Parts: sequence; C-alpha cells; structure tokens
Amino acid sequence: MRSGTGVILAAPSSGAGKTTVTLALLRLLSRAGVAVRGAKSGPDYIDPRFHEAACGQVCVNLDAWAMSPARLSSLAAGEGRLIVEGAMGLFDGAPPDGRGAVADVAKALRLPVVLVVDAGRMAQSVAPLVAGFAGFDAGVRVAGVILNNVGSARHAGMLRRALAPLGVPVVGVMPRRADLAMPSRHLGLVQAGERADLDAFLDLAADALAEGVPGDQPFDTEAFLALTEEMPPAQSARRIDPPAQRIAVAQDQAFAFAYPHLLADWRAVGAEILPFSPLEDDPVPQADFVYLPGGYPELHAGRISAAAKFIYSLKAHARMGPVYGECGGYMVLGEGLVDAEGNRHEMAGLLGLETSFFMRQLHLGYRQLQALGGPMQGTWAGHEFHYARTMKAEGDPLFAAWDAEGTRLDDMGLRRGHVAGSFAHLIDRA
Repeated sequence: MRSGTGVILAAPSSGAGKTTVTLALLRLLSRAGVAVRGAKSGPDYIDPRFHEAACGQVCVNLDAWAMSPARLSSLAAGEGRLIVEGAMGLFDGAPPDGRGAVADVAKALRLPVVLVVDAGRMAQSVAPLVAGFAGFDAGVRVAGVILNNVGSARHAGMLRRALAPLGVPVVGVMPRRADLAMPSRHLGLVQAGERADLDAFLDLAADALAEGVPGDQPFDTEAFLALTEEMPPAQSARRIDPPAQRIAVAQDQAFAFAYPHLLADWRAVGAEILPFSPLEDDPVPQADFVYLPGGYPELHAGRISAAAKFIYSLKAHARMGPVYGECGGYMVLGEGLVDAEGNRHEMAGLLGLETSFFMRQLHLGYRQLQALGGPMQGTWAGHEFHYARTMKAEGDPLFAAWDAEGTRLDDMGLRRGHVAGSFAHLIDRA
C-alpha cells in the first residue's frame, strides 16, 4: 500500500483548540476537493468520529505507547493526505518519561508538525514559546504554526511580527469566536452522533479558518499542503486475530467505543461483524461471540435495563458461547448500575458486579495486561479511562495488570462461565 503524505497538528498543551482546528482543516480541504483523511494520536474514541464526519473517511488511532512502529506505519498508510491530531501537549506522554507522546508518532512516521497555539492571552511571548518547542528535540520538526483564538487583525499582526524571525511560517489564523466552542462531558467531547447541528458546525469552523481574522491574511491552502511530507514505505504488522468467525458487536450511542483497527483486523482475516443496537432493543444476532464495547451506558441505563429482548437474548447466548465486555460493556454485564442521580438500574446480571456514578472516581492510565482466562488470551497493551466506582466485584479476575511504569496493580475484570469483561480497553497485542 502506498504510504501517502501527511502532517501532524500538535500543541503546547491540552485545551489549545487542536480538535476544532483539525476539523476545520479536514472540512475545508475536503470541500476544496483535496483527498484528505484524519487520524488521532493516543487512546481516544470520540474525536475520531468527528474527523470522519468532517471529511467522510475512516479515522484511525495511532498510539505510540501501545503500538509498534510497524503497526503505526500500517495504520497511517493510505491514499490522500493524512492529518494527525495530537493528544495533550506535543511532548506529553505516559510516565515516567513521556513515552507515547505525539512527538513519538511524528518520529515514527517522519512527519512534520504544525503547532496550534492558543494565542488568546499573548502577543510577543508567542515567539519564545514556539522557539522552545521547535528547538527542543532535533527529531521533531515544527514546520508551521496555526494561531488560534486571535482577537483582531492588530492582534494577528503582533503575533506574526514576533514569529517572523524564527522562520516558522504562520499558515493559518483562527478567530476568537464563542460559536466555535465544542460541548464536552467528563470523558471528552459530546459524541459526534449526538449533535444534530454537527454538519453546520463543521462548515462554520471551516469558514472561520478559511477567512481568518477580518483585515488579516486568509488561510493559504497551498502553503499548508506544501508542508505535508511523504511517509516512509508502509510496513506490514501483525493483526489481532478474531476471537470467533461470527462476532456480534453492540453499536449505538451507549456502545460506541470500539477501535476501528480492531474490527478491521477481524474482518481482514474473514470474520463477519454483526452490529446490533441494545438501545433499540435489538436481540443479539446469531453469532459465535458477543462483544459489548465501551461507551456511555450510564446515560442510557434506564433504556438498557428495559431492553427485554436484548437482555433475554444476551443471557441465552451466555449459556452457550462467549460474551465479552469492555468498560461500559463490562458494567452492563454486571448486576446493577447506579447513575449520577443515585438511581439503580438492573443490568444483565451475568457478572457479580455493581458499579456507581453517584460518587464518581477517576481511573486513568495505560495498562499492561496478561489474561488469566477468558476469551482474550495473551498479553495486551490497553488503557483505562472512566469515572465509575466499583461497589461490588465477585468472581475470578480476568487480567493481571501493570501501569505504564511497570507497577503491579490489582487484578482487573471478572469472568464467570462464558462471560468476561473488565474496565480495560484493549488497544493492541503487547
């Protein structure tokens, strides 16, 4: 497969506006007839769906902590220009040394970085900030800057003059506008499928980037495209073997956190993916394996509890074949889930698990996992990110677990008969 060309959008820190700028670019370029596609650095299920809405192409995750360089290369390869949205700051990664930062993706794919800077509260100080990032690591080339949250043409002029001596071009200016803010909840942005106004918002963001600040220079599409560079030849990487031939996968607003590369790996070797919606009370399809991905079951707990056909068929399948749940899917396999208002909802009752969002507790970080049983055998790189508090967990554990620094953690997950699950999201084989 042709490797393609690309560029990475990164920032000095979280909250700089990378996602809005990335979506604006993807929509702007796709409207102009440029073949473009998005990717997201790190473990993220929400931003990629916005990328797909912006340009109509599948968005993959590129995780330099959990994936090998060959895996990153194989996932990044493809037709058209690749725009990778970074996570957190350019050099921010897992403890203790920042491994897995977007800078590592840039090195693995040999891609230049365009730095998105929130300039809303600075003027000339933008120059030492950009100079510091550009000179910090010789293996990471900062090829351009996009200035976000710019208040006026006068403000833009001060920023441009300060940056001119650095020789790092300003390729775009995003104006300060309240209507470009994106609503969020505790795990990140509100999901793309929940926004009825998404298409209009994407066009609004693209127009704002194209026009820039009144009185200043508009966005130069050709100058931006000139920054993209050819990636090294695509490498082949080991795929994740499917757990069965026919796999029923829950897919709706409550179960939206399935990695595209995982499902693509399964399909690539002939597995059949059978989607169904628990929220629509679909019965589980006839399959050899049932997969309940993560998502937001706590927001839909009443509907899930009342989905009689789904629950009945799930229990029937569990008597005969494997059922596996991750994070939100794991909670649904439990006995009960307490929502943020303190209301308890009956779940499937297939695992001795009770969870609660009434008193939230953050669990966050990469995980090294060794299966102790269950259907996902072997060693894995994964991550955990949720606010559920475990009130009860009875049964055999599913994984032995270590954090990113190699510190042994408590065992994760549960297994009972054919049913297994945990709060860990599996990313790739370790």
